[in-house]
Order: sequence, then structure tokens, then C-alpha cells
Amino acid sequence: MKQYRNFIDGRFVDGIRRFADIDPATGRQVAEVHEAGAAQVQAAIAAGRRAVQGPWGRSTVTERAAMLYRIADEIERRFDDFLQAEIEDTGKPVSLASALDIPRGAANFRVFADILKTAPLESFRTDLPDGAQALNYAVRKPLGVVGVISPWNLPLLLLTWKVAPALACGNAVVAKPSEETPGTATLLAEVMQAVGLPEGVFNLVHGFGPGSAGEFITTDPGIDAITFTGESRTGSAIMRAAAEHVRPVSFELGGKNAAVVFADCDFKAAVDGVMRASFLNTGQVCMCSERVYVQRPVYDAFVKALAGRVGSLRMGDPRDAATTHGPLSSAEHRRKVLDYFDLAREEGATFVAGGGVPALSGPFSDGHWVEPTIITGLPETARCQREEVFGPVCHVAPFDTEQEAIALANDTSYGLAATVWTRDLDTAHRVAQSMRVGQAWVNSWFLRDLRTPFGGSGLSGVGREGGLHSLNFYSDITNVCIRIPAAGKR
Repeated sequence: MKQYRNFIDGRFVDGIRRFADIDPATGRQVAEVHEAGAAQVQAAIAAGRRAVQGPWGRSTVTERAAMLYRIADEIERRFDDFLQAEIEDTGKPVSLASALDIPRGAANFRVFADILKTAPLESFRTDLPDGAQALNYAVRKPLGVVGVISPWNLPLLLLTWKVAPALACGNAVVAKPSEETPGTATLLAEVMQAVGLPEGVFNLVHGFGPGSAGEFITTDPGIDAITFTGESRTGSAIMRAAAEHVRPVSFELGGKNAAVVFADCDFKAAVDGVMRASFLNTGQVCMCSERVYVQRPVYDAFVKALAGRVGSLRMGDPRDAATTHGPLSSAEHRRKVLDYFDLAREEGATFVAGGGVPALSGPFSDGHWVEPTIITGLPETARCQREEVFGPVCHVAPFDTEQEAIALANDTSYGLAATVWTRDLDTAHRVAQSMRVGQAWVNSWFLRDLRTPFGGSGLSGVGREGGLHSLNFYSDITNVCIRIPAAGKR
């Protein structure tokens, strides 16, 4: 049985107890995970403090960028190991994990190394009334020890999305991956050890939320900033804990995202795009389109075409290149999604496709599978239209006018992402800019330039990540002001 241990101050250590890591495709245990106790989390924070106060905290941009490149190279060298761990932890198809998760895990380090080397800082020179001048310039310094809490849906991608810029800015990290997906995080610790990252710069603690490693990180005054990706209720609890010591937070939380499909769209591209936006990673992406609004002239044809495309999704062995649809992350999450399906029926939904549990044979019969599902007919007040399901489901509803579509899309407490499908450039600009979201795509979805801002508003989060936005969050910026006397007036 594989052992996933904690990584503290450059060494792997046992936990206070162990829990099972379950393969969601089969429901079988694949590893034992060592839960960190309060004392171990405190040791990790102390190790991080020593690292920041030592040579790492004084390292140069060139030195840190070189380290990030080495980390990226080592992730790629161990590509197959990361791929196996990602599939075992998440059950996602090999075609997805090999094209998205592992490449992005390495790319995050390279991108932030590149951004770090060219990142600008403000400077101003001001003429003073007495003929002197004032020169102001900003200096970027590490925040200190950053608590990183990452989710289970894209475990390596989202962990490295936070760790890379934190290290780029000279911080130390205490990372806690989801208890459901500890594998790739443990491999990342092995990578850090292999490339010679100084002891204490990257620390990894396994465990749960309340009463475990998650709570110990967020409540410890030795943590200088907290970054979290996950559900909105957890983000709210972490914010309350962070407020106790007035620490900065960066949250990317849930979404109830809308796709708006106009009658003049490229019909096939829109169907394919909504299909991907609703069912990629079994709908377990915070940016997935759970609400789809289609202009009435093409509504019936769109629903029929989307149902046909969903019927082509193939469930089964995640290691089979032909598999295109994986399981949900856990038995608990499957119960939640199926409960929402039952609720949708009570609320009057029509199930156009899916709505149940598929019958799979062999080792996959005990996995956490759910059929990709399309529903129609719900009022906008229905809970299934208001609450994030985070599963393979979308509700499709008609609209008539542009103004109606904007109103429907914005009628939510979330504000993460939206997608607009139209051939009309004027419509595209108007509608995309009217979306109350952090990210609005036009005729695309999940298309990311890692230099651009990403985040949400409302229940979808606080702050922005990506490019300079990440560097600014993970930096303590000091303004230096120097008075330059006028010539001959020293």
C-alpha cells in the first residue's frame, strides 16, 4: 500500500493517524494518507519562517526563477508518475489528465518564472516647490509564510497555480491538498526535494478541514496570508479565521455560470462548446456552465443536438484513451449530485438526457459514476437553478431578447464566469462586458492566458489570480521615498 506522508522542513514524516485514499473510478483504496496533527502544522509553519528569514527570503529574482524552471523540468521528467497519481485520485480520463492537468502543473512554474523576471513596479519622480525632487519607487518583498489550501477537482493544476507565484516572490508555503486527492501533492514534495529547494520553503500537510490541518493552518497567527480554492461556505469560514489576525486572503470559490447562445451563432461550435463547458471533468470545474440560455428560434434544435452529443460520452476505464467521461470525486459527492437530481424532479424538471447512475461492469461497478444530464423546464427560482451542483448537469432555457439574456445570466449570487456564443461582434462586446463575472468568454470556454486576471465576485471569491495579480498578492510592497536636493543646496 502506498504511503502519502507529510513533508516538513525538507523531510517526509508520518502523521498522527492514517486515512484511506480512494480511487473514485473503482471505489477501492489505493494509498494510506498520513494526517498531520496541530504540532506538525506548527512545525511546518516554523520551518517556513526560518526559510524566509534565511537565504531563500533574500534570494534574487534570477535565483528564484531558475529554481522554478528546475521544478517544471522535474515535473515533466516524472510525467508518468504524476499522471498515474492524478488518475488514481480523481478518476479522470487519461486523455484529459495528460493534456491538461500535468502539463499545466509544469507550465505554472515556467510562466511565473517568466513573469517574475519582467514584472514592473511603480516609480515616480516629483518636482518640489523648493527646487528639490522626490523619487518614489516600490520594492517587492516576500509576505512570509503562505497557507495554501487547494481542492480536489484539478488537484495538481490548482495547487501549482498558487505555489508557483508564492515561491516566485520568495515566500515559504504550507500547503494542504484536499484529503481526497493527496497523490500529486506528495509527488510535488518529492520534486521539491529532488531539485534542491531549501528546507522549509515548501511544506505539505495532509488532513481535513475543521479540527484538522485545514483549521490549524487558517487559525495559526504564524501564517501571513491564506489562499484557497473551493466551495463558498468554506471560503466564508476561512475569511472569519483570517480576520482574527487581519491577514490577506485570495479566494476562488464556486460558480453557477451561464452560457448565452444567440440564434446567429455558429451552431455546431456552440453545441460543442456548451457540451465541453458543461461536462468537462464530469462537470467538476468551477467555471462549468450549469445554466444555458438559448435564443428561442434555435432552442429546440439546440436541446436536441446537445442531447445527441451527450449520448456519445463514454464511461469506463480512465486509462483507456477512448474513455471521455469519468466518475465523481467521492461517494459523498455523488450522493449530493443525485440529491439535486431528485430535487430537480420535485421542482418540475424534464430530464432530456441522463439523470441516473450508469451500470458499469467489472472493477468499475463500485465507482462513483453519474450519467451526464440535461434538464429543462425549471423556473429561475428553483433551487437547482440557484445553487451550484458541481456535477455533470446543465439546465437549458429559452430567451427572446439580448436584454433578457443579460438579466437571466446575471440573476445569481455567484459571479465567476460566463460564455457568449454569437457571430455578431457588437453583440459579443456588449453582452460579455455586461456579465457580472470575473471571466467572460466569447465563442470559447476555458481558454486561458496565464498572464490575465482570473477570479470572481459575490459568492465566487475575493481578489484576482494570474500574472501580476498573483505576484502582487504574494508580495509585501514597500514604497521608498528619497528627497533629492536641488543642485547646490545640499
